[in-house]
Amino acid sequence: MRTLLVTGSGGAGRTTLAAATALAGARRGARVLLLTTESDAPETVLRSGRLAADVPTPVLPGLHVRRVDPGDRFRQEFLAFQERAGAALDLLGAAPLEEDELTELPGSEAFALLHALRAEHASDAWDLVVVDTPPAAETIRLLALPAQVRRYLRRLLPPERQAARALRPVLAQLAGVPMPAQKLYEAAERWESELAAVQRVIDDPGTSVRLITEAGPVAAANLRSVRAGLALHGRRTDGVLVNRLLPTDSADPFLAALSGSQQTALKALRDEFRDIPVHEVPHLGRDPQGVEELDELIDGPLGEIDDTAPGHGAPADTAPAGGGAHSDPWTVEDRLATDGILVWRVPLPGAERDALGLVRRGDEIVVTVGRFRRIRTLPSALRRCTVSGAGLRDGVLDIRFTPDPALWPERH
Repeated sequence: MRTLLVTGSGGAGRTTLAAATALAGARRGARVLLLTTESDAPETVLRSGRLAADVPTPVLPGLHVRRVDPGDRFRQEFLAFQERAGAALDLLGAAPLEEDELTELPGSEAFALLHALRAEHASDAWDLVVVDTPPAAETIRLLALPAQVRRYLRRLLPPERQAARALRPVLAQLAGVPMPAQKLYEAAERWESELAAVQRVIDDPGTSVRLITEAGPVAAANLRSVRAGLALHGRRTDGVLVNRLLPTDSADPFLAALSGSQQTALKALRDEFRDIPVHEVPHLGRDPQGVEELDELIDGPLGEIDDTAPGHGAPADTAPAGGGAHSDPWTVEDRLATDGILVWRVPLPGAERDALGLVRRGDEIVVTVGRFRRIRTLPSALRRCTVSGAGLRDGVLDIRFTPDPALWPERH
């Protein structure tokens, strides 16, 4: 199954082009689902009538739309947790909360969208899932969330401590109530299983990101930062859609000047993203509404993009545990024979040297690219080395490691 995550700058027409891309796939005979958290935008764009929450709704042959309701998902999860922890809460004298007094907390939308994506991926009902994700910076954090939370769980509740859990039922019988520690580890196991499944979807080679922008003076610089942030977390950018481009032959001096400015920005985008497609989307003179007007976009560059084909390029990076057998774009190059070092190569297209940060902390390394940060556990060979330098060249960060003589086996 192909998963396409559509994001970009706020106000650039992200939801409209996500709907147009989904429609393009359906026009070519694929089974397509558009997944969104927007409450009414897909209804307006597609003129599909009211969409039921959290249920795929057919709007056209081959095209369904599912509107994710973060509030409903939060209430279900909280009530289930409250029921599981009922005995412990009773012991503490806590009063349970009723469903109608629950309001979702900040961050609930991210978890609800990821849960829905995992569920639809597991259903095997679709050839293509187009996800209308939040603005780019939020999307990068959203895609990093499963690996980050799994890391926190492993640090706070190490799996090896569960070896003694066979004793907990005995202790619970003696105490007369379920042991909170047992419930805590059981919850952690459920979270780990769910997060691992979500991460497998994100890390799948058929998952990629498509960026939406308008042709403005800072568009190339903004998308360069976004692409570097995506690459830091192993996410592949498969194309850029430049939205609302004016005709280049307008007789109106104001529109002609504005179009010229757009063409200058478009050239900068093409120069910046030479290795991925940059597609032009025309301005219709209004916000597209309805299938017919979306088709006007699809007849142009959107129709040339093969959304049903498997992903190309390097697959995304995975977490050390539970992520399945995926290739890791962070590769270790052995230069021991020639230079006496190992090099960890990190693809970071779009990254700039001044915005990079690198810190070694025990068996982990912290890489910062602008406002985005990632923590990776070092491969076993690199844990027995010291960081001896780093350099960024042609969109790849090379981190050099020198073997520690006290820890490295003697070579003959």
